[in-house]
Amino acid sequence: MSGTNDIRVWVNGRLTGVDEPAIAALDHGVTVGDGAFETCKVDGGQVFAATRHARRLDRTLAGLGLPPADHAYLAEGTKAVLEAGEPLEFGRLRYSVTGGAGPLGSDREDSALTYIVTAGPQPRPPISASIAVVPWVRNERSAVAGLKTTSYAENVVALAYAKERGAIEAIFANTRGELCEGTGSNIFVVRDGVLFTPPLDSGCLAGITREVTIEWCRAEGIEVREEAMPLDVLQSAAEVFITSSTKDVLTVHGVDERVLEPGPVTARAAEIFARNSGAQLDP
Repeated sequence: MSGTNDIRVWVNGRLTGVDEPAIAALDHGVTVGDGAFETCKVDGGQVFAATRHARRLDRTLAGLGLPPADHAYLAEGTKAVLEAGEPLEFGRLRYSVTGGAGPLGSDREDSALTYIVTAGPQPRPPISASIAVVPWVRNERSAVAGLKTTSYAENVVALAYAKERGAIEAIFANTRGELCEGTGSNIFVVRDGVLFTPPLDSGCLAGITREVTIEWCRAEGIEVREEAMPLDVLQSAAEVFITSSTKDVLTVHGVDERVLEPGPVTARAAEIFARNSGAQLDP
């Protein structure tokens, strides 16, 4: 397992140590979580789906009322962290853009944005994993529904709940009692041979891996429906898998106390994703 000493950090134009002061105490990203971020997979030293991640960052910033990111500046930071040490065999690139200097409250000041880029190794995902449904919900009517903001406290609490129960991920319903998403993943289920995933109006994040999985599976003849489903579909679905930038298509072998067997639709979706992502660095 990698530690914090393996993480490379770049802040506002310069490489810095992980323990070196680099962010102002009154940065709005620190005081109120006013910022956006992206996490990209790095495999063989290369960033996957960089263009889609960049576009989603700007959608989040627009949703927060912040200006578009300076992507040339972020590219400078990305190059710096990826070249700061040995090439990353497998890991993550994370970049954040915050509202910059601000007051102690939720008001904003006229400030330059803060740019943070980090990268570090991590273990490859397991072959399969279990998930746990949490007692809290996503608010699909929230002002930040579907945005990838740095306000992640509810995900921290939910993931701790899941890990206390031996699961790798926590799954939320929304306020309507519909299946929604994980703390850092999207969820798919198989019913009668058809692949289903919650629609974006459920309040889930428009995951990059979710997006390309849907596109690639449909292109190869798998029926995929974006459709609202009750949370208890997890107790009857023939197959379940989750997707995320660093987990790709990950088979779920357990939902709470329920045990599932690996299934053919999940296996095919995983194979399609692995094959296409290996051939297309920036789909």
